Parts: sequence; structure tokens; C-alpha cells
Amino acid sequence: MTPAHHVRVPAPGDPPARGHIPFADAPGVPDPIEVNSRWLTRGGRPWFPVSGEFHYTRYPAGEWEEELLKMKAGGVTAVAAYVIWIHHEEVEGRIRFDGDRDLRRFAELCARHGLDLVPRIGPWVHAEVRNGGLPDWVLDRADAPRTDDPAYLAPVRAWYAAIAGQLHGLDRSNGGPIVAIQIENELYDQPGHLLTLKRMAQEAGLSAPLWTSTAWGGVRLPPDELLPLYGGYTETFWTEADGGWPDTCRKHFFFTHQRDDEGIGADLRPTTVRGGDPEASTGRFPWATCELGGGMAVAYHRRPRVDAADVGALGLTKIGCGSVWQGYYMFHGGTNPPGDLTPLQESHATGYPNDLPVLTYDFQAPLGEYGQYRPSYDELRLQHLLLADFGHLIAPMDSALPERRPTGQDDRETLRWAVRGDDRSGFLFINNHQPHEPLPAHPGTTFTVEFPGDPEGTKGPFGAAGTVLSLPSTPVTIPQGAYACWPLRLDIAGLRLDWATAQPVCTVDDGRGRTVLVLAATDGIAAELALDPRTVTTVSAPSGEVTTVGDRILVTGLRPGTDALVEVDTTDGGRVGLLVLDAATARTAYRGPAWGAERLVLADSGGGVVFDAHADEVRVHSAAPEPSFAVLPAPERAPVVTGAVVKEATDGVFVRYTVVARGDGRRGPGGADGELPVTPVRPAGEAPPVTTGVLGRASVPADEHFDTVAAEYAIALPDDPPPGTLLRVHWTGDVARAYVGEHLVADQFYSGGVWDIGLDRLPAGAPRSAGLRLRVLPLPAGAPVYVPGWAGDSEIPAEIVRAELTTTHTWPLRPG
Repeated sequence: MTPAHHVRVPAPGDPPARGHIPFADAPGVPDPIEVNSRWLTRGGRPWFPVSGEFHYTRYPAGEWEEELLKMKAGGVTAVAAYVIWIHHEEVEGRIRFDGDRDLRRFAELCARHGLDLVPRIGPWVHAEVRNGGLPDWVLDRADAPRTDDPAYLAPVRAWYAAIAGQLHGLDRSNGGPIVAIQIENELYDQPGHLLTLKRMAQEAGLSAPLWTSTAWGGVRLPPDELLPLYGGYTETFWTEADGGWPDTCRKHFFFTHQRDDEGIGADLRPTTVRGGDPEASTGRFPWATCELGGGMAVAYHRRPRVDAADVGALGLTKIGCGSVWQGYYMFHGGTNPPGDLTPLQESHATGYPNDLPVLTYDFQAPLGEYGQYRPSYDELRLQHLLLADFGHLIAPMDSALPERRPTGQDDRETLRWAVRGDDRSGFLFINNHQPHEPLPAHPGTTFTVEFPGDPEGTKGPFGAAGTVLSLPSTPVTIPQGAYACWPLRLDIAGLRLDWATAQPVCTVDDGRGRTVLVLAATDGIAAELALDPRTVTTVSAPSGEVTTVGDRILVTGLRPGTDALVEVDTTDGGRVGLLVLDAATARTAYRGPAWGAERLVLADSGGGVVFDAHADEVRVHSAAPEPSFAVLPAPERAPVVTGAVVKEATDGVFVRYTVVARGDGRRGPGGADGELPVTPVRPAGEAPPVTTGVLGRASVPADEHFDTVAAEYAIALPDDPPPGTLLRVHWTGDVARAYVGEHLVADQFYSGGVWDIGLDRLPAGAPRSAGLRLRVLPLPAGAPVYVPGWAGDSEIPAEIVRAELTTTHTWPLRPG
């Protein structure tokens, strides 16, 4: 009888098509980028890029470098960035590339730190910005924007020339970082115009080995001219307030081979019109993405909340489905710049279906509007570490779906899983998480995976020669909310790991001639390691039990943690370690060049680490009064930091360092965290009636209501807060705005969470003695607005519950 959880990995088919796509890298580059019909290569090796969106014009230029290093430490290998026209040329003829608009400096910083760059040059970009990024004066001039209308193409040509001037010499032929260029965005039915834009960009001097286009919504692309990139979000702000969780989001938590998501941007195109066959390019192009939801924006009428597990499960599921390029939107949040002439957010006032906040574009991203570390950053970094070491194996592997699969999107009972595999090895993916609708636990679970070929000639029970793995040795319960990737027949420095019920994180040299594979345990599932005895001479597992069962050596009973190291001597004379960290500790893991070697660093929870090779230092970000971090392998001498003492202690196979500040006993390098007094100035009046705009959706209250109806609170600020200090506001209501004097400095729509305000961003020269004024509107009962957890039967009062300061300090650690 076929097991309940059984999958056959397909036998190798025809090799992927090559040379059919006229993309070419610059001549003579040492690592040429190529595309075949199934994956990408770089330097002749399968390449699994990870891109993350970061809008430089929505972030202070003085902080770009540190934020790029955070992205790199999070496993991002390519930075994607919209080049937002209206941010650069709001006034015709006055093109600005200064300060926070300095595209060239941003690109050069990417190059400095080994990050690829994907400029998304529009001209229409969407990005929840006014007119989708088109300046007002362009719309005034052109009768038919986003077409080949000559009145539209003329200013576009000049704009592309300006971009090309900024990026001159930063292409691949000059050793630059630009690996891809995206043309337009979400234009589903005009392949001729897309080709015109590509040719115009090339004529302007822009070049890249890859030219891309968004491909959702059944897009029609000019044949073989643009690489289609896909997306998928956990939630939406652009659907109706009363529409519930969209099916187009629900489907991303299943393992399927469907690439298209016709829901993205569906509020801006006719849903009854399809641009083309959404799967027509499946056989010609690999499955690459550019907009997996790293979070989600909030609109006035619909304010979704995204949890870290939602983002983590989405990302891992897409790898199991067959993705060969993980691209996230957004990976880093930001703030809209103030317009010289008009506000620059998407709004009903400009004819768009959604009212967005004036300033905040936090997007609930893994790195927030002020650079905050979010739990989703840890979830994704864990996956990106896996791809950094094993992406070249995963990319060419087919995605195989099990024989028993969910019957539809309403099936919450059938376990969701898949295998990426080739003829002899693979990775097993499990997802038992989705937002809003918890999935049940699955007790008594085992998996049977049949590989088509086996060099040892083993005969499988299903009739064909091949290797069959049945795992684990004892049935386990897949807990509610679990998602994981397990290795199958993975070779590590001469050791074959037949399986592990723990997720590979990365490998590291322990400094003693031993390669260590680090694995992350899955909460609720015992970690079991199965070794091929033909590759093993001795096994030592001080915290576990080693037994021989059939033709495998099993290691069981491990207590995951920093000391759960299994030591193996291999038959070819090598030494391998298998270190199983508990799930929480694994989410603090970073790997990078530190003090002269590649090292694994475990950071404080809620903080982070960046590796700055140019400064020869590691910078630890932490809100802890005495931050600590663990290192493997430890440097010969403890790292040093100015103004502090670094103490060391053993932590399993790691050495743990704790930074103790010298001086006056204040928390960190300066300042003190804690609650601030909030002074009520005036109570809220009656909630203003909700008005509606485009598509009949609720519109944000008019500005005058903040002067007449809003509750007002005053918060005194410290005179000299240290860098990295946030004011964290706990509040309820509808819309909140913060002012210094008459200057709007922050805003937020209420969705049930806290409101962070970066004190570093307050206007230069603003009198701190005046403090902040916070104005909050109540949300009336029955408003046609979706707020998580709000039934709508009562008013949400306008209230600041409390406010507190929290500071993330930066500790630069140099070689000892």
C-alpha cells in the first residue's frame, strides 16, 4: 500500500533550454550571468539570488550604508530599488539627485559592500506613491501616459537619460553592481510599449545582463525580451474592507506549480480582462520572483497586520514550489519625502483607489521605517543562510508534489508538503501555517520519498530502481504553525546525511579542521539525524544516543542548543560536526567575515549584527544594557570596543562575549530608556463622518479635523537622546499624526499595533523643549474600515495609552 505521505521525485528529463533568451552579460566579466529555462547561473554555477526592496528616496542618505549592511547580513544579495520619478523631478526641469535622492551614491554603496543592484526604472512604478511615480506635469502634458504616445515618450526619454547619467560606469562591464533592470511595473496588456521602453533605456546607455518585468495578472510581454518575475503576498491593503482574507493570498500557503497571482494590483486593472496565458512562459523562463510580501502597507479602508510567521511560511513555501529567485517587497521600510508642491503618497485625491498615510511607508517590513529589526527579519535570514550554502544545489532541483495533496484552497486537513530533488538528493519542505485560519496538527506523520536513480543500485518497493527514504524512524507530530525544510541525502565534507528532522542553516569551519553543519530544530519535533554508515568511521554525540537501525546510523535524543554537537569522522579521513540549535537560538544566527575569518555569530534576540569588512569591524545592534553575542570559531583574542570591557565565557561550542560599558552607569553609550509622561491637552470631539472616494472606499479624514476634532497630547522629549532612540506610542483610534511645532513628522493608521517614531528624524534645529504634539482621531462605529480584531459595533476611542523610549545602541567591535 502506498504510504499516506509519499512523493516520487521525477527522473531527470531533457536538459534545460539554453540560448533561447537573448540576454547576455558584459564580455569578459569573471562571473558571467546566464539564464536557462529553469534556473540562473553565475560563473557557470547555479545561482539563487535573494533580492530585497529598499527605496533610497524614502530613507536618510546618512544611514544608507548601515541599512545596506543589515540587508546583507540578512542574506540579501541584491538590492532592488524603484527609481521614483516624482521624487527626483517634481518640478519639470529641476531634476534632483542630491541628498536622499543621490542614486549614484546609493549604487556605489551597494558595489562597495558586494551587493548587486536592480534598479526598477519605471517610469510608472506604483510603489504607493502619487501618480504611481509620474510627475504631475507629465500627466498634464500627455494624453495617453504609459503608451507610445509621443507626448509621453519625450519626457520619459529625458528621464531615462538622467538615470543613465547617474549610473554611468556602474554597469557590469565596468565592474559595477547592476545585474538587472526592471522596465515599467504591472503593465499587463501592452507588450509593444514595454519593448519601446526597453529600447529607449538601452539607447540612453543603460545595460544589464537581465531585463525584467512584473508578470502577474496574466501579463503579455514582448517575446523573449523581458524576464517575467512573479510575486505573492500574505495580505492586501488594496482589496475591499469587507472582503475578508483574499483567496489570492491563501493560495500562497500551498505547494503548487502555479506562478501567477492575478490578485496583485487588481484594483488598477479590469479583473475581467486577461492579458494572456499566465503560464505561457513556464517552459521558457525559470520561476523568479520580485515581490514576495516581506510585509504589507495599510490603506485607510483596509489595515492588514502581518505576523513574522506569515512572512516566513510564505518564503519557505515558495522555495518548495520551485522558486529560483527570492525577491521581497518590501525588505526595508521607509518614509515618504515631503513634496515641494503636493503630498507624495497614493491617495483618492489623485484618482487612485486607496488612501495611504502621508508619511509612513513602514510596510511592516523585516527592517522597519527607522531600521528596526523585526522578527520577520530573523525568519527570512534563516532561510537565506540556507540558500547561501545550498542554493546552488536547490536551484536545479525540480519541485515534486506528493500524490496526496489538498483538494482545494478550503482544504485545511491535508498536510502541505513538497520535495525539491534531483536523481539522488533533495530537500523536503513542510508548511503547516497560514494566516487567519490555523491549520491542525498532524500526528503520526512519516514521509516516503522515492528518488529515481541510485549509484548503488538499490531496488525500491515501487517497482523502479531507485533510493527510497522513509523518515523519520519514528512517526512525529507536525505541530500547528510549523514550517521547515529538511535535508535528504545531503553530502557534507564527505559525510552523507540521509535525513535530518531539522533545517540546515549553514556550514562553518570551527577553526580545528572540522566542517560544522549548523541545523535549526523545529519546535515540537524531536531532532533526528540519519547517517549513511558507508561514509562514517566514528560518531560521538555527548547529548544524544547513537544506534544502528538497518542500514543507517541514527542519532536521537538530542537536546538542541549551543552544545548539541555530533562529531563524525568520515571514511575519507575528514571531520564533520552536526550542530543542532534550538529554534529560538537559530533565529539569532548570522554568518559573515568577522575579525579575519568567516564566523557564525549568535546575536541578542531583537538586535542584530553587521559585518563591515572595509572598517574591519563587526557592529552589534542591541537594546540590552549589556549586549552579548556568541561566536564560532572564536577569534584568538576577544574583540575590543571603545569605552567598554568585553568579557568572555564558554557557551557550548561557542565563546560568548558580553559588552560591559565603562563610565557613569547609564544604559549603553548614553541616555536612559523608560516611560515618558503623556499630557492630555484636549479631548477628542465627535468622530467625523466617514466619506468615500474612488471605488466607494472610505477616505482618510480631512486635514481640518485634526485641528478641530482630534484629541491632542503633549510629550516632553529628552534634550539629547542617543542615536537609535525610538518613541514607542501605545494608542487607539483611527488616524494619528505627530507634530513638532507645525511640522508633521510622523503619522499612522490604527491597526492594533504600537506606533514607533524615530527621534533621529525630527527636523534639524527643532526645539526639543517644545516636545511632540500628537493628534488622534476616533474611529466611529460602523465605519466601512477593516481593522484587525474590530467588529465595528462600537467606536474606537482616540487615546494615547502610554509612551516610552527604547534605544538600540551600536557597538563597533574590532579585532583584539
